[in-house]
Amino acid sequence: MKRKQKTGKENYRIKKELEEKSKLADERLSQIRYLQADFDNYKKNLDKQRVQFETTANQRLITKLLPIIDDLEAAVEKSGNKEAQEGYSIILRKLLDVLLKSGLKPIESVGKKFDPYYHEAIMSTESDKSEGTVLEELQKGYMFHSNVIRHSKVKVAKNKKPKHKKGYDDHG
Repeated sequence: MKRKQKTGKENYRIKKELEEKSKLADERLSQIRYLQADFDNYKKNLDKQRVQFETTANQRLITKLLPIIDDLEAAVEKSGNKEAQEGYSIILRKLLDVLLKSGLKPIESVGKKFDPYYHEAIMSTESDKSEGTVLEELQKGYMFHSNVIRHSKVKVAKNKKPKHKKGYDDHG
């Protein structure tokens, strides 16, 4: 009889110990899952920061290249030597191809309605076009992905002033 009591107490102790160990294992497993989730979030955040850093660095570099693009465009237009003009044109086209693939986009301006988000009005001229229409682009503007990195400098239409006919009295 003593053996059965001892076995019963021992079974109870083993069962209690098993429950404690099982609870501890569940806690450790939960901690591991939390650590894994934290690590996954850390990796995602690190990847996002890396992409943001690369985008910012590319934007800064491309912004610094814009005056070179302007110079090459001017060289293509003003070069008196046809061979030099073709050379400038090839270099410009290759440079623009690389930059366009990297996210650079020229801002379309002429004929569009003036938008201060994309355009900077340098001058206005009376025109038959509706008021606020961009008549001429004085300097090309660019976007890098969805950010404006240089506004288009433009000439904008304003309404013509009505001309008074001679011989009429405006005061009634």
